[in-house]
Amino acid sequence: MERKEIQLLVISLGIVFFTLLVILLVIFFYFLKKKNTYLVEKMESELYFQSELIKTRIEIKDQTLSEISKELHDNIGQIVSVGILQLNMYIDSGKPVYSPELSDLKGILAKSLDEIRILSRIINKDNLLQTNFIEAIKQDLERIKKLKNIPYNYNFTGDLPNINEEHDLFIYRIFQEAMHNSLKHSHSDLFEVNITTTKDVFYLEMKDFGIGYDPLKANPGLGLTNMKLRAKLIGALLVMKSNASGTTVTLEYPLTKPNET
Repeated sequence: MERKEIQLLVISLGIVFFTLLVILLVIFFYFLKKKNTYLVEKMESELYFQSELIKTRIEIKDQTLSEISKELHDNIGQIVSVGILQLNMYIDSGKPVYSPELSDLKGILAKSLDEIRILSRIINKDNLLQTNFIEAIKQDLERIKKLKNIPYNYNFTGDLPNINEEHDLFIYRIFQEAMHNSLKHSHSDLFEVNITTTKDVFYLEMKDFGIGYDPLKANPGLGLTNMKLRAKLIGALLVMKSNASGTTVTLEYPLTKPNET
């Protein structure tokens, strides 16, 4: 092989090697950039999730305090006022108080004690949520029945689901939002909650039998946007249907990841 041909071969190989090196460097930096972008997006997503989680905890506490304040004023305050009024009547009359009158007063005090016990369970809701958010849902329904005189149908099928505490809070807050909307807008005289768990899915259905609303014209202030956002954050499917006979909110939360068998 002539010297000139050898030189051309060396130059050609050098060019090929250099080109391959440039290509490898471009590919390396491209994937490095993609990795960094992915890590940044993942970090931002995690920070956003945590901020929503903190917001949810605060909202649950605010809701609890709001319920306590309202019930203290509307229920317990009125009951105690009636008791005080009755006592003042006995005192002003200057007459002896007999057993029937004392029984009436005892009934008033007993009713106020029942109301205080209900509020006590509301105050302890945070502790309850750490162990059994489904029980918290049932107690909310029972509180609504006792304090607002609205009955409910409750059905639970399956085993207690194994859901991490953070997702528990989002699911419970979605339930709270749905119930709050129904209490405020539907004028329903009955609520129905159906909970079903299988190996793969946790299913929560909430129904009222009130006036309903037009989903296309619903005011975002009703909390519908927050409910959908929280469902999306935990990988759940939220569906809301409403017509003149009432509103149904369903939540499907996967108990297994898509890549699990």
